Amino acid sequence: MILVTGAAGFIGSQVARALLARGDMVVGVDNLNDYYDVALKKARLGPLTSDKAFVFRALDISDRDNILKLTREFPGITGIIHLAAQPGVRYSLVNPYAYVQANVMGHLVMLELARALPALRHFVYASSSSVYGSNTKLPFSVDDPVEQPNSLYAATKRADELFGHTYAHLYGIPSTGLRFFTVYGPWGRPDMAPMIFARAINAGEPIRVFNHGEMWRDFTYIDDIVDGVLRALDRPASGFPPHKIYNLGNHKSEKLTDFIAAIEQALQKKAIIQLEPMQPGDVAATYADIEASRRDLGFAPVTAMSDGIPKFIAWYKDYHGV
Repeated sequence: MILVTGAAGFIGSQVARALLARGDMVVGVDNLNDYYDVALKKARLGPLTSDKAFVFRALDISDRDNILKLTREFPGITGIIHLAAQPGVRYSLVNPYAYVQANVMGHLVMLELARALPALRHFVYASSSSVYGSNTKLPFSVDDPVEQPNSLYAATKRADELFGHTYAHLYGIPSTGLRFFTVYGPWGRPDMAPMIFARAINAGEPIRVFNHGEMWRDFTYIDDIVDGVLRALDRPASGFPPHKIYNLGNHKSEKLTDFIAAIEQALQKKAIIQLEPMQPGDVAATYADIEASRRDLGFAPVTAMSDGIPKFIAWYKDYHGV
């Protein structure tokens, strides 16, 4: 039995679906908050709740009393995939408290849950490429220092990694942190660039492109991320302390304007591009070194942007009735 937090989220819902497809029982947790459209979250949950092997609990991960009750309700949980978080770099400038509550307190509560589960074999949690902050050496390696976060979101994710290391050291909980790189694809979040761009281009509205277009991202398709998460789950960290961190990216940094061009081609519409300066908390480029995740997890992303964007736009058209 696997517990997935953020089960109504972009990545969490797809991870839960993959677990069910291979025969796992899944307990999904999500608080269904209104940071973005709750209807989208419920639509992601739809196919999951129709599966008899899936159980859903509407819980806030920072609510320690109710989260810890899961130890009595589901003592057979053998793995936790902790994906719930307050996402987004720019929103952290507006509501910093939400990030500490969900990403720090929530992460601590989930670690306490892991400590209390008698059958637990592995705690896998989401980190982010944002932890690399002001680093300029590319590609980003898990061996690089990550002590210069550019945003509160990045700082909370780095704190999660430190908490994971500490709990592995103190209590021997096998734990693996996964640094995701710019995930995109069907069922994506509406506050992320792919959805923002698709909506604006389709509506004939301008899109804001920061750093005057000199932005590079390691765009990683959702199916490749899900594969990496399951591979990590199946390979509990070992050694002392039993804590590992891996990059999950496409190992290819591509210019944001090329990503936009691929969306234009898939929509058969031209974008109205509005070039703007770099935004606070942002970084110019991300690029994942995945040598460690290839070696230890067998992670091998297969979806090129030229294949992933048409799949994303096909879903976007279907979901929004375009």
